[in-house]
Amino acid sequence: MKHLLSTADLAREDAIMILDTAEDMAEVSSREVKKLPTLRGRTVVNLFFEDSTRTRISFEVAAKRLSADVINFAAKGSSVSKGESLKDTAQTLAAMGIDGVVVRHAASGAAHTLAHAGWIDAHVVNAGDGTHEHPTQALLDAFTIRRRIHGAASRGRDLDGVRVTIVGDVLHSRVARSDLWLLRTLGATVRFVAPATLLPAAVDEWPAEVGYDLDAAIEEAPDVVMMLRIQSERMHDAFFPGEREYAREWGLDDARLSRLPKTTMVMHPGPMNRGLEISSAAADDPRSTILEQVANGVSVRMSVLYHLLAGPEGGAE
Repeated sequence: MKHLLSTADLAREDAIMILDTAEDMAEVSSREVKKLPTLRGRTVVNLFFEDSTRTRISFEVAAKRLSADVINFAAKGSSVSKGESLKDTAQTLAAMGIDGVVVRHAASGAAHTLAHAGWIDAHVVNAGDGTHEHPTQALLDAFTIRRRIHGAASRGRDLDGVRVTIVGDVLHSRVARSDLWLLRTLGATVRFVAPATLLPAAVDEWPAEVGYDLDAAIEEAPDVVMMLRIQSERMHDAFFPGEREYAREWGLDDARLSRLPKTTMVMHPGPMNRGLEISSAAADDPRSTILEQVANGVSVRMSVLYHLLAGPEGGAE
């Protein structure tokens, strides 16, 4: 595996391999000494053209626990803010001889361009490109679901028969897209629930059920309810009348939480808008996996970096 750009590119066997290796990395993270020498001598650059403290720190911790050297490159205050292009930045990094690039960019397809344009000979991980994809978030979501369902017997298991309801701003969500492709590959069924204005135009062509009524979806007792953040920064028009109406119609409030089965997982990719798409009671409920998702993100990203940089193509033993 040379790059990780999209979950649509992952075969079932590859996805399970990454999740199984993440189990091993989780064991490492529970030790007193949380480091492996696997990527010693290799350099990973976190190339973030968009702000994302949570994802950047997660990748930084993951790389350092594998003993890689890490360079954090933020667009603000750099030559990028003076007009330097993605190509110029990539060629600068290539001249430094870096081994891996974790890239987040506002333009959909930026990670694919970086990986295939010939500007740089390094492994590329897509940490979010526009409204396109965010594959490591989907992997950590699948890892979290699998652990909750199968526990210690998770290794080698898929998500066959698991019913996942994804609620909210699907239109602007790269997480929803990556989750859909990966969860379907692993055997889960996916339903989107959102106002019609927050669904992509071609959503009927996607391998997902579509609904508009959250209460009706809850009555069907899904195994997972994943609430998406309302991405106001990407909205240049009015996609719903107001926050109060959105919370009333599509928010996971206390009343809806009380109607969910005790076994239903409540997920959110973060950061949360408490009181809008999710209530504080729902976010802090024992059924919530939100903090687990953050912790699991490090293990999953360690696994991804391991398979990219320490496998046969990575050149390490």
